[in-house]
Amino acid sequence: MKINQRIYAIENLKSSAEERNVFFVKNMHLNKSFKYFQSNNNSDKEKSALALELFKKKYLKYRDLWKKQPEKYFEKKKNSYQKLKILCIDVELASVCDLACPHCFRQHIATPDKIIKKKLAFNIIDQASDLKVPSMKFNWRGEPLLNPDIFEIIDYAKKKGIIETMINTNATKLNETNAKKLIQSGLDTLIYSFDGGSKETYEFYRPGRFRKNNFDEIHNNIKNFSNIKKNLNSVFPRTKIQMILTKETRDEKQEFLDLFKDYVDEISVKQYSERGGNIKDINIKNFVKDQKILDFISSKKNADIMKNANDDYFLSTERLPCEQPFQRLLVSYDGRVSMCCYDWGIQHPVGFVDDYYFINNEKDSEEVSSRIIKKKTGFDLMKSNIPKKYNFPEKKIKKLKDIWNSDDINNIRKMHCNNKIGEVEICKNCSFKETYNWKKIEIN
Repeated sequence: MKINQRIYAIENLKSSAEERNVFFVKNMHLNKSFKYFQSNNNSDKEKSALALELFKKKYLKYRDLWKKQPEKYFEKKKNSYQKLKILCIDVELASVCDLACPHCFRQHIATPDKIIKKKLAFNIIDQASDLKVPSMKFNWRGEPLLNPDIFEIIDYAKKKGIIETMINTNATKLNETNAKKLIQSGLDTLIYSFDGGSKETYEFYRPGRFRKNNFDEIHNNIKNFSNIKKNLNSVFPRTKIQMILTKETRDEKQEFLDLFKDYVDEISVKQYSERGGNIKDINIKNFVKDQKILDFISSKKNADIMKNANDDYFLSTERLPCEQPFQRLLVSYDGRVSMCCYDWGIQHPVGFVDDYYFINNEKDSEEVSSRIIKKKTGFDLMKSNIPKKYNFPEKKIKKLKDIWNSDDINNIRKMHCNNKIGEVEICKNCSFKETYNWKKIEIN
């Protein structure tokens, strides 16, 4: 499988990955990890110059390996993973979220409203630093700004030499105070999730759980963050905003671009991946205006169809191996380790870095499920599904290094490398668009 066969779910409307790399290299001297290095070495000019070049090389190597490392294993069908490098570790600072987006996994899979213990977050960062992991993302299933320790945790990662730190945020808590703290923490990349180019569409797709979520308030938070960053004379964090493509948002791409082009560095749209909901507008047939294409799609029963941002239609011809188990690990608030961000219910854990889950088991999920059933405030738009588990790693606290090289994840890598993705329970029905080989539908 050639990497260029893969169509990526995210399409850029403003800026590109190449421009992002240029930005990070150009501004590496302002990266807080490098600044900490300078401070620890008493601003020794010779050491700083050598270190700066090393920081740049490490960053570029990481970005190069992000695509090439999985490709190498897929093409050569390698079954030994000892030299596989961890390129990113995602740490779930919060599984709780203050929105109830109908197109989100958490509306259909019972997800506890919890935050990670600071001690555990620091422990993970220490391990990442020892392993020379270049990148860490501090969120997964929830809103990271709901964790009051986030600023200290990001700063600690920068002290430990992590080159790139990232978060995704819905910006509900991005007030002036938090904006300043986030900038000062040393965060490198801030990604906004914002669906819609109008007030009506945005507020439909991003309703609040405990109070009304307001389009104007969130738009102002994002605009003000840009102004605060300028006032603090800071180039970091680099900002990006992305929108999920649905029937309504597709018609508002230009409005979305116009809303944010002056306030963020990058703008992108992302393919919708079905997450267990019952949203009629996600059905691909509702997007089709050309009758010939509609007839073609209807003739392909149960086929996987995709429509990109340019309104081209694609038919899936086969499944492709997933890149994520060859790039990253994700750690939940309770210390469970996953191999893919689409394993929302942690149905296939590959290890544990903390004993929280041993003690509490499924109590947290059962608690939130009970609140959903009882229609408690903030839970009334959710479903109480507790997903089935497919893997049961040894109940033992392990180092991330050992989990990365364990049979629990290596067995999955082997299945993917040998085109057996359909035999992996957690993977066979995955809706992640990048694990399909898409062929453009051409109809005369």
